[in-house]
Amino acid sequence: MTLEVVAIGFIRIVGSLPVLRWPLAGGILAVLVDLSDLLLRDVVDLGGIPDYQAFDKWVDQVYLGAFLVVALRWTGIERAIAVALYAFRLIGFTAFEISGERALLLLFPNVFELWFLLVAGLHRWRSRFAWRPATLALALVVLVAAKELHEWALHGARLFDGMSSLEALERVRRWLGGG
Repeated sequence: MTLEVVAIGFIRIVGSLPVLRWPLAGGILAVLVDLSDLLLRDVVDLGGIPDYQAFDKWVDQVYLGAFLVVALRWTGIERAIAVALYAFRLIGFTAFEISGERALLLLFPNVFELWFLLVAGLHRWRSRFAWRPATLALALVVLVAAKELHEWALHGARLFDGMSSLEALERVRRWLGGG
């Protein structure tokens, strides 16, 4: 285990904890900290991360577990869907760990993360919101589609495997700037 694994792992764990007090803001922070490890990996040289995909999926379990602790405080359909989506992703994580096959992450997308943020946002800004079957179905279809696209880009097409996070940010900057 390198110092880089320890340092980035520590940052990821600490970045997961605020969700326990502030579900929406803490959830957004946890997701941003999850993304930040790519940048940290590129700018810090403390021995590297030997198997980044495995490391990332293991450390993801910390913030997903914290999300689950919060979701267990919910009631009704929000809680039931959160638990089901968490269990679904956990099955995918386990299958990925056993096989090492990233394509499995396409079959078990992390919709739990997006569901958590959606419900936390509703609790923050629309506390009296009541789910109707059509609204619930639409929300889940949109969340699954968004997460599948994300998982496909990362693990199916592996669009970012051949570049550093700094190169990816530069491409986005050029694309946004029109040059």
